[in-house]
Amino acid sequence: MNQNLAKYIDHTILKPEATKKMIEVLCQEAIEHDFMSVCINPTWVPYAASLLSDSDVKVCTVVGFPLGANTTSLKAYEAAEAVKNGAHEVDMVINIGAAKAGDWELVYQDIKAVVDAVPSEVVVKVIIETSLLTDEEKVKACQQAKKANADFVKTSTGFSTGGATVEDIRLMRETVGPDMGVKASGGVSNTEEALAMIEAGATRIGASKGIAIIGK
Repeated sequence: MNQNLAKYIDHTILKPEATKKMIEVLCQEAIEHDFMSVCINPTWVPYAASLLSDSDVKVCTVVGFPLGANTTSLKAYEAAEAVKNGAHEVDMVINIGAAKAGDWELVYQDIKAVVDAVPSEVVVKVIIETSLLTDEEKVKACQQAKKANADFVKTSTGFSTGGATVEDIRLMRETVGPDMGVKASGGVSNTEEALAMIEAGATRIGASKGIAIIGK
């Protein structure tokens, strides 16, 4: 199971103080343990892409991170540039203020602009920041991501007031149905927690403690 579990994990460093050496170690660990991807800030995408070029580990980066408050056109540009630099996956943050105000058309157009800015084979994950939303808002945010043809919905940035919960993963899975990805991110730190998320419907785990999760 641990080998299979590794392929659920986006091995993550999104700290602002991350150094080149830390990114190098992250990529080496991802190759060694056969994680699905490394998730890093955009500045590190070219370097990670070069380190991972001979492996099947994907390069994942973030867009509009961590607040989601950039303009739509900037998010789209950021996504396109990330792909040009070697990213295979982009995790974008929704316009959370628009979601709180009930402006679901803006939330939808914001997501759609990022989806449309990258080739169809690039995986787009939509971070809805569950800790800031009501259950009704979580459902509506997931619906907008599905409508915009994103590939995943994702719980959290890890920079807000809370991370993934089993209840949120279950709600998100029920909302998007069986075919869309659901990523649990924020606070998942051991095997038991990861398996609980997967049992609830998660198909990807974003974590800085990937090695501990797979029990190595």
